[in-house]
Amino acid sequence: MKAIESVRVRLDVCPENRSYPIHIGQDLLTRVDLLLPHLPTRKAAIVTNTTVAPLYLDRLRATLSEAGVETFVVILPDGEQYKNWETLNLIFNALLEHRCERKTPLIALGGGVIGDLTGFAAASYLRGVPFIQIPTTLLAQVDSSVGGKTGINHPLGKNMIGAFHQPQLVLADSSTLTTLPDRELRAGIAEVIKYGLIYDADFFDWLERNITQLLARDAAAVQHAIRRSCEIKAEIVSLDERESGLRALLNLGHTFGHAIENAMGYGAWLHGEAVAAGTIMAADLSSRLERITQQDVERIRCLFEKTGLPIQGPRISPERYLESMQLDKKVEGGTIRFILLNRIGEAALVNNVSASVLSETLSACIANE
Repeated sequence: MKAIESVRVRLDVCPENRSYPIHIGQDLLTRVDLLLPHLPTRKAAIVTNTTVAPLYLDRLRATLSEAGVETFVVILPDGEQYKNWETLNLIFNALLEHRCERKTPLIALGGGVIGDLTGFAAASYLRGVPFIQIPTTLLAQVDSSVGGKTGINHPLGKNMIGAFHQPQLVLADSSTLTTLPDRELRAGIAEVIKYGLIYDADFFDWLERNITQLLARDAAAVQHAIRRSCEIKAEIVSLDERESGLRALLNLGHTFGHAIENAMGYGAWLHGEAVAAGTIMAADLSSRLERITQQDVERIRCLFEKTGLPIQGPRISPERYLESMQLDKKVEGGTIRFILLNRIGEAALVNNVSASVLSETLSACIANE
């Protein structure tokens, strides 16, 4: 078993030092020594869902109880379709009923939906309370739990309502991935591949060589993938916390992917599945604009295919794709801006993509059946 590895999100360049650690390793739910330094009071709220609670809630509560931390629990329904105002209000109701104060921390125990909901509740309740991320899916461990993006979906657009609110700590317990369904694991790998594409060609090469081990949940391979992904995201967030430029590169594939999720109905496609198909679209568009070669596109498509992820978007009309993409957060002055590839390992934010070239990509990358 590998030792615990730690990555730090450095936000100490800000007037108030809000830097925090990401701890990565196995059986971290029992490590009260990692949790206690980040609990400002001996009372905490744990927010989880109906799937994760039976698996890991008792273990976490026992760990905290042994250290004298009183906890109460908010158990939410499971699924992207519940990432909305109604579910968010269930958290607020519980916090008010338990008379939570400004120093009462919220602990998010679950995947990306739980992390986003809990973080948004923490950002809003009493205008800001501390929270801790304990992600239990690969996608959340490598991506959504890091960086302070919180929020909910709206029927017209994904993640369009939210706030930046950094956690005190991210505890990525890789042993929780043993109960993760294969489909969820593959969805998480989509975000891992993204990091290699936008920032680290050597990591992409490593993924090509080790994808079989990752899919088999080899402990060493999984921990390396989590650590390297977190290192890349931590570096980018440290340089651009509020997504004024560099951080936008983390959205490779997301402009198309969010359009898929919105058009199909939240929950029909997992986020990572939509990002996979969206990344193929972004690669195809990059190639049509002569930024990367067709050989690069084939390498990218092959890796997603080996992972068992979608390599085509669902059969939605190009008009519906464009309508949903107009609600993307990167739209500026009514113009859709895309994250495209200059090469494997380097991405860029691109304006003024012609409608004709975009139409060619949509036609080529949408399933015919």
